[in-house]
Amino acid sequence: MKLVYFTVTGQTRRFIKKLDLPAYEIEPANPFFEINEPFILVVPTYDADITEVINDFLDHHENKEHLIGVAGSGNRNFAELFVYTAKDIARDYGVPLLFAFEFSGTNEDVESFKKVVNELESKRN
Repeated sequence: MKLVYFTVTGQTRRFIKKLDLPAYEIEPANPFFEINEPFILVVPTYDADITEVINDFLDHHENKEHLIGVAGSGNRNFAELFVYTAKDIARDYGVPLLFAFEFSGTNEDVESFKKVVNELESKRN
């Protein structure tokens, strides 16, 4: 299972690196990359003007057809706004919010997210 992620400050990238799973980083300068396999999108929480690049990526060619779920990073201090970018993408693209973690994730978050990925892979095979 491929992971596709976007990062602003590097926190999401740090989480992805801990996972040691195949991943692609959405580049803000050129988000128009085509992915032809199922993927989980991992995103930080920011206003839409900053994360618009994620929608550009998803709407490019048939990328959104391969999106199977979203995971989000955020700050729990923001209460109901915690991981709202991931929640909005899940709603807008009709996929589940699979996982939420704070900042760059704990070791427990890493293990829990890997279980989510493994369960999805086993269901797809």
